[in-house]
Amino acid sequence: MRSVILVNMKKNEIILKINEEATQEQIIEALQKKLPVLKKLYKEAKNPIKVSGKFLRDKEMEEIRGIIKKEINVDIQFDNINKLGLAGIKKVYEQNVQTSETYFLQGGIRSGQRIEVEGSIVILGDVNNGAEIIAGDNIVVLGVLRGLAHAGAKGNKKAIIASHKIESAQLRIANMLKEIEKEDLEETKQFAQVEEDFIVLK
Repeated sequence: MRSVILVNMKKNEIILKINEEATQEQIIEALQKKLPVLKKLYKEAKNPIKVSGKFLRDKEMEEIRGIIKKEINVDIQFDNINKLGLAGIKKVYEQNVQTSETYFLQGGIRSGQRIEVEGSIVILGDVNNGAEIIAGDNIVVLGVLRGLAHAGAKGNKKAIIASHKIESAQLRIANMLKEIEKEDLEETKQFAQVEEDFIVLK
């Protein structure tokens, strides 16, 4: 694997580019080794630090922010702050599914509404409790997913469900069902996929 963190100095900011394949443990270890370099840069400059390269979850961002702030008083920005983003969606698609026809739906889905498509669907809003989304392939929700989502409805086990935040009581992929307890959602979950014939939340 190439370098875990690359440091680039630009005119108005310092960029920390994180390797997409790196684990959080590897990132923290590499960051602690880079801190002396960053501290030297900040003797002369007070530009913000921008963290990019890998999609990070809220807890991961806070851990990285805390380590830097402990040593350097600087503004820290994240490319993917609090959103899934098109890069994250693209990465998930490339990893898990073949090309499929995709439908885009603007606005939220209200309770009682049922949306069904042959291929994949991207919803530009929330899916409220009591709503139902069924897709032959993938489901991507750029808001909060509270209703029922059934991806891979025709048996595609490679289908995925991705959302800014998953709060559903139940998810389905192909012929598999996942009942979600409240305690399972104490940490933000954004992806659901099949691993060894079980639906796994990440």
